Amino acid sequence: MNLQRNTQGRLVLTTADGTAHEAVVPVRAYPISAPDRMISLVGADGHELAWLDALDQLDAPTRELVEEELRRREFMPEIKRLFDVSSFATPSTWDIETDRGRASLQLKGEEDIRRMGGGVMLIADAHGVQFMIRDVSALDRHSRKLLDRFL
Repeated sequence: MNLQRNTQGRLVLTTADGTAHEAVVPVRAYPISAPDRMISLVGADGHELAWLDALDQLDAPTRELVEEELRRREFMPEIKRLFDVSSFATPSTWDIETDRGRASLQLKGEEDIRRMGGGVMLIADAHGVQFMIRDVSALDRHSRKLLDRFL
């Protein structure tokens, strides 16, 4: 298996039999619970071309290509801190710090906060963006106190 980017910026997978497949897309089987394991390389027709048990089985350049493509495809900012909320009733606006910088999200209702197990939470804002808290217990005390008001 050989994975490279073509001149148009698309991933091209060349399989052991020499067949080149263009516009390959990596897809995580479990993006939250196992982000670095169980990744499928899917062709333009939607069929699986290759399966990766773990990203660390790839050489460094190939791994970087896959990770880069996954970052382009997936957008789920991780909440690191809650600064303030406009109201403890919904809808409310949250002033937050994410792994991508400071932002605000609008929470329509408590049903938009989902516990995923293992301390992970997903929060959908009014615009459909999914924010993730990877570990609620890792948040600072002030952030946990604000979050607890909605749980």
